[in-house]
Amino acid sequence: MRIAPVLTPHGRLVLAPSDAAPVIDDEVGARLERAFARGAGHGLVRLGGAELHAQLPAVFSYWRRFAAAFINKACASEEIEPPELGSIAAAAPPMTGAEYVSEPILRALWDELALAFAAERREHGGTLAEFLHALDPAWNLVGRVYFNLAEHRADEDAPFAFLATYTHAVSAHGRAQHLPLGEALREYASARDKPRLLSLLEPVQRAARSCAWLRELIDEEEIFHPLRWSPDEAFRMLGDVATLEAAGVRVRMPQAWRAGRPARPEVRATVGAKPPSGIGADALLDFEVGVTLDGERLTASEIRALLRGGDGLAMFRGKWIEVDREKLGAMLAQMEAAQRAAADRGLSIAEAMRLIAGASIDPATERDADWSRVVAGPWLAETLAALRAPSSEADPGAAIQGTLRPYQRAGVQWLRLLSQLGLGACLADDMGLGKTIQVLALLSSTTRRSPSVLVAPASLLANWASELARFAPSLRAAIAHPSAMDADTLATFDPADHDLVITSYGSLLRLPWLASTRWDLVILDEAQAIKNPGAKQTRAAKQLTGRARIALTGTPIENRLGDLWSIFDFLNPGLLGTAKEFTAYTKRVTSYAPLRELVRPYVLRRMKTDRAVIADLPDKSEVKAYCALTRRQAALYQQAVDDLAARLASSSGIARKGAVLASITRLKQICNHPSHWLGDGEWSERDSGKWARLRELAEVIAAKQEKVLVFSQFREMAAPLAAFLAEIFGRPGLVLTGSTAIGARKQLVARFQDDRDAPFFVLSLKAGGTGLNLTAASHVIHVDRWWNPAVEDQATDRAFRIGQHRNVLVHKFVCRGTVEEKIDAMIEAKRGLARELLTGGAELNVTELSDAELLKLVALDLGAVDA
Repeated sequence: MRIAPVLTPHGRLVLAPSDAAPVIDDEVGARLERAFARGAGHGLVRLGGAELHAQLPAVFSYWRRFAAAFINKACASEEIEPPELGSIAAAAPPMTGAEYVSEPILRALWDELALAFAAERREHGGTLAEFLHALDPAWNLVGRVYFNLAEHRADEDAPFAFLATYTHAVSAHGRAQHLPLGEALREYASARDKPRLLSLLEPVQRAARSCAWLRELIDEEEIFHPLRWSPDEAFRMLGDVATLEAAGVRVRMPQAWRAGRPARPEVRATVGAKPPSGIGADALLDFEVGVTLDGERLTASEIRALLRGGDGLAMFRGKWIEVDREKLGAMLAQMEAAQRAAADRGLSIAEAMRLIAGASIDPATERDADWSRVVAGPWLAETLAALRAPSSEADPGAAIQGTLRPYQRAGVQWLRLLSQLGLGACLADDMGLGKTIQVLALLSSTTRRSPSVLVAPASLLANWASELARFAPSLRAAIAHPSAMDADTLATFDPADHDLVITSYGSLLRLPWLASTRWDLVILDEAQAIKNPGAKQTRAAKQLTGRARIALTGTPIENRLGDLWSIFDFLNPGLLGTAKEFTAYTKRVTSYAPLRELVRPYVLRRMKTDRAVIADLPDKSEVKAYCALTRRQAALYQQAVDDLAARLASSSGIARKGAVLASITRLKQICNHPSHWLGDGEWSERDSGKWARLRELAEVIAAKQEKVLVFSQFREMAAPLAAFLAEIFGRPGLVLTGSTAIGARKQLVARFQDDRDAPFFVLSLKAGGTGLNLTAASHVIHVDRWWNPAVEDQATDRAFRIGQHRNVLVHKFVCRGTVEEKIDAMIEAKRGLARELLTGGAELNVTELSDAELLKLVALDLGAVDA
């Protein structure tokens, strides 16, 4: 069974089918599906309480640890406060919805788990201990045993005291009351209480199977008495803390020991204390190594004394410390070797960031985080702070036509800083937050050493051309693509006289000069196109050379580790090692926190669900989704234009109006899909530019687990659109047209609003354009245009209305070089005239145009045809 826990943008944890998920046992999966069907809390109770021994993938294991932490606390106390949630959030593995993991979300899930736990306990009807035992025999709540270690410095021979206690009761203030474990022999002396005693001691017996010293204490019955311990005896228990805790025994250490352990000498390296020598990717940082204890540097003689002494607990500078000469010596030797290498060849910024994050992709350089640490010096710390919290006060430059919002200015500053450092940047803003204008502002405000190149899907080239004309008309840009240049010009094109060259992924394979040119910035739009490292276009993209590289993607890049590696292999080659090294690394690590810390400076991710962003955004954002005609569409379109010209020459009056209306409808249908006009039922994706654009949008929406409304003015488009979208989303959606029974409309709306398994709703504009409340959707797509803004706005307002708590992003499809683009330009440029022209419906007024005006309006621009 292929299922996986998915965290939605609203903090709901659901179980969803996923072709990318590892296979889990069918019986385990079925049990989890039944539990999650009741809610996330019940699913977590099952996962953390009853599936302790199931072999589960990393995502399940992460949520199992989260739930088990709750039940562990439930075993010890009725007051169940969450642990440190920040570290739990940081250690989340790559998964769908990982970007939504945060302390508030985890706290809400913790509370939901508590409610479900209480409900299931009531349903069980027995005691709490019986309920936990029903989940799994490992959970027993007769009491909880504690091993307590304390300092007793007055005794030089035995400076430590050991005492085993158990939780006797919980006070009225919710505090656990402890008694020495020996008291349990008296409390549970009767035969009737013997099972409780055995249950109490079961964790101790379980731990003794792995701890010889504990087994000896039990055999001699010393476990029930206070004991005087030497440093070696105390250290013996210290080494088995993880084993004791795993068996269910809680361990308490001296209060002076931070995080439950004595201080350790730490090999501490500082990198980037001073500004680097050189600039960009060639910048080299300083690297200094020392040994510290609680932040204070040790002298050379103190280090030698530690390395000559014994292992275990030692009194040093008036306090107990833990010493492991082998580990300390190994880390010191490793760091000093790195210091010598840095002195010889220098240390790059990328290498420094890898050391600071602690993500050792190569096992040979892996360091022990318990005995060593790499920290950023003043210069590098300031740089990292600027990357992690870029300033929104940056000036985007006078060349950009438009006002950038604060988060967009921060994005430009972030891109500028990384490109100045010669490092790759992944701008992973949510769809609709303006990645395009941020890149154009960067290009407009950057001192150019050479032209930059931008690679995008062919279907988006028209979008970039439109946005350039709108926001950055001063940039000298060229589109290197068959849709804009003839073959001879493309083959001999010289980019030197341009600021920006825009091309497609397919052109990378056909135009050798793209790879041989040294670019300023290399920018990839929809960078998920290179997530497959073995694809030809991925290899071609990685051959582009430049001062710095930028990847743009609206989908999280952390859902699949292989995708993450491929994008970073483009952005900062070598940062994550080779593909083989990275795969081996991900298999051996137990926490993804170091990997997240390593990639964090290079990824800027803002979401519409972020209140800091929402507060600055309009409630509704409208974007044009420009589409190119395929060759088949272009041929049919031109034929329709020729037919219209012939009919205009031979008709007048009512016949002329009928010919115009029929031709306009025919052109709209051809722009949608050849099969819409031909009625052949094929609806092949490769035949329609709109189908290709719809896939690109729908894949992003599906990856974000969001919902979308799709409008068409043609009822016959509904079924093909629904079938196509069902293929993309992996499950069917809903359809509403004029033929839908009145009684069924309400049921369809309710299902779309409440059912997470209904990801899209296809509606005909007349039937679904008014009177419906569909606020579950945060996206609206107008596949074809009514050309009356008021009608389109009414349809959009099915999602954008009272009760909508998210920003609504509206995508309006426009076929480049066709009547669709020309009518759209009229609406945008002359709204007053457009209202006068289009009042009452586009068709009625279009018929009043002269023959020359009509033919100019519908004429096909062959440059917009997809090559």
